[in-house]
Amino acid sequence: MMFTGIHDDVRPQLEELTIDRDRPLVITDADEVLFNFMIGLEDFLKSLDLYFDWSSFALSGNIRRIADKEPIDQMEIGVLLSNFFDQRCAVLPAVDGAAEGLASLRDHAQIVVLSNVPPKHAGKRLLGLKDKGMDFPLIANIGSKGQVVRFLTEGLNAPAYFIDDIPHNHSSVNEHAAHVHRLHYIADPRLSDLLGPAEHSHSRLYNWPEISAHIIRHIETGEY
Repeated sequence: MMFTGIHDDVRPQLEELTIDRDRPLVITDADEVLFNFMIGLEDFLKSLDLYFDWSSFALSGNIRRIADKEPIDQMEIGVLLSNFFDQRCAVLPAVDGAAEGLASLRDHAQIVVLSNVPPKHAGKRLLGLKDKGMDFPLIANIGSKGQVVRFLTEGLNAPAYFIDDIPHNHSSVNEHAAHVHRLHYIADPRLSDLLGPAEHSHSRLYNWPEISAHIIRHIETGEY
């Protein structure tokens, strides 16, 4: 299959991955699905005399200086996030129930973590996954996720499931891999309260016991 629309830095990772075409496939995001990204980010911001304002779901405009309450410049956010991933990616706390939920799915499906962590920090993300009992293959993605999900599910003779917190990732998967069942989940309740169900998700779920039960029920019965 062609790597249409997939970043050059992502293609080698996909080439190394082996997918069993006859087993169900769970494709899960990491930040705010497996890891408490915002809890870790707030702690990191505090160390820099910054804070998160919680006015919206976006990082832009919400990262402010404690001293004068003014937002940092947009250009500063990219550098800040790079430093955050470099220093904290391997030690972010796990979402409650995530490791247990994936463990319960392991007997029913193969699992791939599809995270937009910068590829240069992929090794640290893998360390974090292993440390928290979630030792699964990782794709460090760049950009929208739909084309990668399409690639991963090409020729799959079993159901596939996509779990992500960001609505536009659900829209991208809907556009390029509409056959995949899309589950919208945001671990941090503060973020969850800021955002309704993703328009192009099939279900909005609120904890890992719900997610794993939902997927296992469908695999075993074909019903949601």
